Amino acid sequence: MLDVTSAAQWSQILGENAAAYARVAIGNIGREFPNGIYHTMNEPGDFPGRPRERNPVFYGSYDWHSCVEMHWLLVRLLRTAADSVPAAEIRDALDRQFTPDALAAEAAYIAGPDSPGRYAWGWALALAHEAVSLAREDDPDARRWSAALAPLSDAVTSQFLGWLPKATYPDRYGLHPNTAFALSRSLPHARDLSVAGDPRLADAIEAAATGWYRSDADYPAAWEPSGSDFLSPALTEAELMALLLPADAFAAWLDAFLPGIARGEPATLFEPAVVSDPSDGQIAHLHGLNASRAWCWRRIAESLPAADPRLEPALAAARRHADAALPHVVGDHYNVEHWLAAYAVLLLT
Repeated sequence: MLDVTSAAQWSQILGENAAAYARVAIGNIGREFPNGIYHTMNEPGDFPGRPRERNPVFYGSYDWHSCVEMHWLLVRLLRTAADSVPAAEIRDALDRQFTPDALAAEAAYIAGPDSPGRYAWGWALALAHEAVSLAREDDPDARRWSAALAPLSDAVTSQFLGWLPKATYPDRYGLHPNTAFALSRSLPHARDLSVAGDPRLADAIEAAATGWYRSDADYPAAWEPSGSDFLSPALTEAELMALLLPADAFAAWLDAFLPGIARGEPATLFEPAVVSDPSDGQIAHLHGLNASRAWCWRRIAESLPAADPRLEPALAAARRHADAALPHVVGDHYNVEHWLAAYAVLLLT
């Protein structure tokens, strides 16, 4: 097994693999086909001739949200592993993609009838946050990219602000609509906005998440996973609450939410999912479940006190799930490779 119990060890794994992840992402963002495109038709013939006609930036990587993830991955690697990646090649690729006119078209898409779901919105705001974070490091390319991305992030923010007040219930399953994951991906950008004087999105996320999740207890995690999950409903919720609650409050909340962690219970939450056929797009999701579980377990462990008895079981679960997922990030079937690297980079950074 990989011995990845510390941040330095996670970083070492990233350094050894970052260049390969970057090259996968560069290839993905320019690969227009195959493509799973969703479009609402209003009349005969109302359909784009090819994906890039509708989405001039995020047309690759099989679908819109995966393409956004791959762009996020490239910016993230520039910020966290610049010495381990083909930085000049990444910058050239992002310069070609992040033009103001093309991103204005993507903003219009977000505001239109085919706007993707909250999962995609969350990744778009994560991308905006990553570009802003790199720009703060006095990176002139990132300053240009973050300015070009602003209309897109504004459009996504508007969508969230319109949706959150009327969303009575969260989506609690392990596919794209999972609400906790979308809010977790969006929260750093929302906090950027709050620091800049606009707290509306951060306040809306906190209010919604508190109302939905603060009183949750005895979560039925033994029922996980479902057959096409790429997220753990239990662990994504816990990861979000770790972002929102003070450390002592989170530790107490987690004790009520998943009371068996110190005992390694429920066992199904600690053991990696079995992927029987990576060429099946739904079964292939389970590689992502293993990677995202590893990320969540790592974040949960990092949010617990040093002497907490749940710390080692959480880290051990992160190790097991990382061992199961990471060998499949590069070189596997395209149903896996068009998106899994983003979850590997989430885990390793």
